[in-house]
Amino acid sequence: MKLAVSLAVVLLLLLARHEAKNENEGFDLVDKAGNIRKPDDFRDRYQALGTYMVLNPKGNEMHVTYASAGAAENYRKTGKFADGTVLVKEVFGTDHAQMTTGDAHWASGTKVWFVMIKDEKGRYAGNPLWGDGWAWALFKSDAPDKQVATDYKKDCLGCHIPARDTDWVYVQGYPVLASK
Repeated sequence: MKLAVSLAVVLLLLLARHEAKNENEGFDLVDKAGNIRKPDDFRDRYQALGTYMVLNPKGNEMHVTYASAGAAENYRKTGKFADGTVLVKEVFGTDHAQMTTGDAHWASGTKVWFVMIKDEKGRYAGNPLWGDGWAWALFKSDAPDKQVATDYKKDCLGCHIPARDTDWVYVQGYPVLASK
């Protein structure tokens, strides 16, 4: 009996540690000055939220968005993203061809990555990439490890104005956020 109780306590401690790590994972991507790096292996470790197909005369794009572990489940339960949630939007060019199913389009070549980290506490108030409840970052494919945004209000927020009422995120394109 003592062994079973001990094992249960150890399991609970490990689960609590795992949950705490997931909650703070986003801030592991931030240095002391508030500079943000793109997460490694996000395609393998994060959940795909959804894809937007953007038809543009200058070149069609596919926007594929991923969220850190537990983000979708928390959103379904609470209707919001938890502090520390990381969203990565990978923007691809597209290619297409006639196939047996019709005119098929697919992602082809990454153009940019956008990274957002949910910040409920107003961390890094003096950093121009932090505000409105998020940290904001942009990485281009010619230098994928170099964050190039300088001010989220100038470089990021303009595209997010229509999503102001949904915490600056276009949640309608992410079916996994809807109740099961």
